[in-house]
Amino acid sequence: MFIQVFQGQVTDAGEIRESLDRWVADLAPGAHGWLGSTAGVTDDGTFLCVVRFESEEAARRNSDRPEQGQWWIETAKLFGGEVTFHDCPQVYEYLRGGSDEAGFVQIMQGRVRAPDQLQEIFAHGQDKLAEFRPDLIGGTAALHRDGGYTETAYFTSEQEAREGERKEMPPDVRQEFQEWLDLFEGDLTYYDLREPWLYSPR
Repeated sequence: MFIQVFQGQVTDAGEIRESLDRWVADLAPGAHGWLGSTAGVTDDGTFLCVVRFESEEAARRNSDRPEQGQWWIETAKLFGGEVTFHDCPQVYEYLRGGSDEAGFVQIMQGRVRAPDQLQEIFAHGQDKLAEFRPDLIGGTAALHRDGGYTETAYFTSEQEAREGERKEMPPDVRQEFQEWLDLFEGDLTYYDLREPWLYSPR
């Protein structure tokens, strides 16, 4: 899997959603290898979109289409400033991965100090995580080319996610969570998509 992330500030969430809806209706049928997109706007107007492709080649083919370029020219006008893009060639899925069934999505970003240990972290403890946090449907963890990191976590609802956050972790789950935190330089930034826009091929 290959992930592209783009984000920036918007003043009108409705306009950016209409643009994404238009992409899905008009351009998605020709975006071979597109697996789905997760997007939304936070309370402070930050827009984020996480786009999943089956490969980097598929993502590049989509970006090179003239109609994709024209769509972006129009969409870029909806942002109030710079738009940041991240290409993520290294992606890990956990539990059920990205899900269109989520009622709440949380995106976490930071910088990884030990990227070679990520695979080991996500390969272990998933059964315990699923048992401890039934509100967590799944997620994707994506490494940017420059060492940045974007994780997208899909929850059944915000209420159930908040209740899950307040639960006391069993010792083994707490240890694995701390090992995950220790992989990062500094603090993570959290973005809450209370009304996520979830798209997938028809």
